[in-house]
Amino acid sequence: MNNRRVLIGMSGGIDSTAACLMLQEQGYEVVGVTMRVFDLPSQLNEEGIPYFIHEAQEVAQRLGIEHHVADEREGFRNKIVQYFIDEYMQGRTPNPCVMCNPLFKFRVLTEWADRLDCTYIATGHYVQTICEKGHHYIITGDDPQKDQSYFLWGLSQEVLTRCIFPLGNWKKNEVRQYLTDKGFTLKAKEGESMEVCFIEGDYRDFLHEYCPQIDTLVGEGKFVDNAGRPLGIHKGYPYYTIGQRKGLGIALGKPAYVLKLNPDKNTVMLGDSQELITHYMLIEQLKVVDPVHFTLEKGLSVRIRYRSRSVPCNIVRKVEDGRILVRFHEEVSSVTPGQSAVFYIENKLVGGAFIASQRGIGQWID
Repeated sequence: MNNRRVLIGMSGGIDSTAACLMLQEQGYEVVGVTMRVFDLPSQLNEEGIPYFIHEAQEVAQRLGIEHHVADEREGFRNKIVQYFIDEYMQGRTPNPCVMCNPLFKFRVLTEWADRLDCTYIATGHYVQTICEKGHHYIITGDDPQKDQSYFLWGLSQEVLTRCIFPLGNWKKNEVRQYLTDKGFTLKAKEGESMEVCFIEGDYRDFLHEYCPQIDTLVGEGKFVDNAGRPLGIHKGYPYYTIGQRKGLGIALGKPAYVLKLNPDKNTVMLGDSQELITHYMLIEQLKVVDPVHFTLEKGLSVRIRYRSRSVPCNIVRKVEDGRILVRFHEEVSSVTPGQSAVFYIENKLVGGAFIASQRGIGQWID
């Protein structure tokens, strides 16, 4: 392999364009690949091709780099979209980007890099990497508003050894200025991309469109209080998520929040905000970079959603069914099954897991 040849995922947007320029300045031979994964009607031109493919091709031509298009629509729909639907049908709240990165995006990049004789792969993610004692770690990006480490905890060591993240020590406003200085003035002024690339609008509309049998399979159910007493009728548990307050379609005379979902009974438990607060959670499928470092090092913290800050914590124990009990060192609200729990020591990502069902958690708390 050419050890200065790098394959970069190109969306045609601000970040990947800036990353391409930076890699070229660092002396790499850059090759671009744009993934076509899900066609949104608003993104298609008159020829039925997503506009971002043409934008990526134009950037590649301007920079004089090789460019390819990877049509991965079928695989994406079978793996990521189906996962998204299945999780909601199980009463969980998925984060598709967390699954997409290791199982899809970086897998496709690695396969294409091998095919195109590229030693490295690169993206426009706002993260950094370091190697310590033979282990590769993701480091949070310098821009706290753009740090994307939360989405990347599932990447394997094999993949991380090949990754380059040029934007990790840049802030977004600096990237925009960099593009302006390089003559990409219009590109620098573009807006942000969507967080979930295959959904426009409300996820509930998406569920209804791509799982039209949902109302037959689930249908209406009961809102209940924490004692199981009925409060009213809901549209079906997949349409709700832990901590939700707006759009419940029920008036109780005071603010109500979703506390729990029970797919078996098709019930949605409501209560007040204080009932969402906890010092504990159960996780599953824990993956750590270095087991020794993870268990012995002090200063562990965890993020339970993308926009949340890290909260100091410690691993308590593995319970009988294999779930792992985590204790927060301060109050946390709205622990949501299906979301990711991503563990850090300072700014270093040391592990990740999925938030499990919290059923029965009380019996494990001393």
